[in-house]
Amino acid sequence: MLGDETRRELVALLAAGEVPAGELAARFPVSRPAISRHLRVLREAGLVRVRSDGRQRLYALDPRPLRELDEWLEPYRDLWAQRLDALDTEIARGRRARRKGDPA
Repeated sequence: MLGDETRRELVALLAAGEVPAGELAARFPVSRPAISRHLRVLREAGLVRVRSDGRQRLYALDPRPLRELDEWLEPYRDLWAQRLDALDTEIARGRRARRKGDPA
């Protein structure tokens, strides 16, 4: 669901607060019905909520599912941090070797 770039952009826009549907649609080079479909997918996934204010539909991010994902990912952060630190060390070694004239 968030593999779609438009949906990720919608989530990012909604992270700043409630936005009218028309304003969201105006920010994308696709049709309003296409944005409506993306918003429906996000709403059905529980990431977005909608409310009516007169004739306007106002969309907002519901951060609860993202918090749940964040909590689920927590045990893996140290693993990735260690691997990225090791990669950084190897990149630095390669740079030092090239400066010294050693082939990397």
